[in-house]
Amino acid sequence: MRVLISADMEGATGVTWPADVEPGTEQWQRCRSLFTSDVNAAIAGLHAGGATSVLVNEAHATMRNLLLERLDERAEMLTGRHKDLSMVEGVQRGDVDAVAFVGYHCGAGEEGVLAHTYLPNSITGVWLDGEPASEGRLNSFVCAEYGAPVVLVTGDDKACEDAARYAPQARTAAVKDHVSRYAAVCRPPGRTHAAIAEAAQDAMALAGRTEPVRHGPLTVEVEVDAEHLAGAAAVVPGVERVGALRVRSTSPTAYDMIRCFKAVATLISNAVENRYG
Repeated sequence: MRVLISADMEGATGVTWPADVEPGTEQWQRCRSLFTSDVNAAIAGLHAGGATSVLVNEAHATMRNLLLERLDERAEMLTGRHKDLSMVEGVQRGDVDAVAFVGYHCGAGEEGVLAHTYLPNSITGVWLDGEPASEGRLNSFVCAEYGAPVVLVTGDDKACEDAARYAPQARTAAVKDHVSRYAAVCRPPGRTHAAIAEAAQDAMALAGRTEPVRHGPLTVEVEVDAEHLAGAAAVVPGVERVGALRVRSTSPTAYDMIRCFKAVATLISNAVENRYG
């Protein structure tokens, strides 16, 4: 049984502040070990539940945050940026029996610790077929298209609630409780390690390839906080403006949907100026 872990950092143990996840800061260096501990807990639990192979796909920012030298030796890690499917790279290989979202968070415009969708700011909301869409929801559609069920989600309590909407059967483990976007009641790593490992072990009961789900056509709307950012996003072929601050695109498959969204987010990010975002 091969499991893909998509590992994001905002939903990791102890993480509450932008500097906790911004590569190069002192706090980021400290939180890398907490992040790695969460991933190791998932690896241990997945193996205890019957996994025979685990691939960890780095999914945060530069995608070079986990400490390879501290990674559970039973796993392998895919690290670095510029991957076709970004956060769920590897699921398209056809050999993934289950997917775990570790360190996930809520989407832009939603309640949750460090809530956002792809960009920390600028994007104020994302909707997939009219429903609010976090990164978890967007990625879950891609996984379903390749017959790989999402069986585990970890993050804050709000991220676990969000998971119930896109992966209702998945096991969840909350490592902290939301207070505000930048504050949470955090549990120490010893406790969160045990909780994640237990949830991951139970999650393996849900593992097993399924019939690919073809959701398309899929319509994504993205709202931004400045008019010129919508104009930048509309440069992508197939993306149209539907208001001063909103763009829309329709894709035939989830594969095309996530790649189009990635292009939109990249252009929005590149259109932000330091003094007048």
